[in-house]
Amino acid sequence: MRVAVFSTRLYDRAHLDRANARTGHTLVYFDPHLDAATSQLARGFEVVSAFVNDRLDAGVLAALAEGGTRLVALRCAGFNQIDLAAAASLGIRVVRVPAYSPYAVAEHTLALILALNRHLPRAVIRVRDGNFALDGLVGFDLHGKTVGVIGTGTIGRVVVRLLTGFGCRVLACDPFPSDAVTALGATYTTLETLLAESRIVTLHCPLTPDTHHVLNADALALLRQGSMVINTSRGGLLDTRAAIAALKSGHLGALGIDVYEEEAALFFDDWSGTVMRDDVFARLLTFPNVIVTAHQAFLTTEALTGIAETTLASITAFAAGDPLVNEVRA
Repeated sequence: MRVAVFSTRLYDRAHLDRANARTGHTLVYFDPHLDAATSQLARGFEVVSAFVNDRLDAGVLAALAEGGTRLVALRCAGFNQIDLAAAASLGIRVVRVPAYSPYAVAEHTLALILALNRHLPRAVIRVRDGNFALDGLVGFDLHGKTVGVIGTGTIGRVVVRLLTGFGCRVLACDPFPSDAVTALGATYTTLETLLAESRIVTLHCPLTPDTHHVLNADALALLRQGSMVINTSRGGLLDTRAAIAALKSGHLGALGIDVYEEEAALFFDDWSGTVMRDDVFARLLTFPNVIVTAHQAFLTTEALTGIAETTLASITAFAAGDPLVNEVRA
């Protein structure tokens, strides 16, 4: 099948081409994000493949349907970027990649925790400048500390396993408790209790209307003084302005994010030669106790391979009229 693949970079194309050697689809790559302005590029393609920051609202989907698109293959686990009800009404089916490498995101989460706790960015810069003083670099043992994990799906469960390996006490919050998580030694509790008792809080839930700004000003106020927050899930889970206020007051001790509410206008592109126009994001970058990575938590060979293979398998199944095991519906 002819597939219009949006928001692609060299690493996407290399893994998709490798996987496609076994499936034989015609993949046409487009650098831009999919939105109202670029939707006409997909005219004549039965399948469109989109990524996390592509916009698939009702208007874009109508344009895709009018151009002949019958399947949208999301190269990600989340599907908050697509209007599923509109897709269904237009006869467009939607598939996703529910699991690729949960270890990629989970391990990046731990990397952010360790880097913030042990002040690694500052330490590296000091040594390169010939400054070997240790003042201001004091961290704490993870062993014995309480860490709260909000969302215990596939990635959250791996995070729990890693944290228990460090000897942490893990509190978990999820509307659907998992026996596997409990077996790892975690204790399910309310969000309020988790926030009040945790030294570190890490987000691993999907972005839905119910979870939007789950960490808002009121929630952040429940944290212990000097706590750390990590978000490698979806930017909209954290109220960025509230987090900045908590950082300025000193109530929030450290913040590590791989996602950002307004990342669609920034991430995956090189803006180093331009002036930063997002004042909120620019303010975040001024804090020494904040680490921002640009949605790279998924970026491992294993994850990229899994994303490519699952996406193409879904397209192959669609072409053959077989069941779409990774289909999502409204």
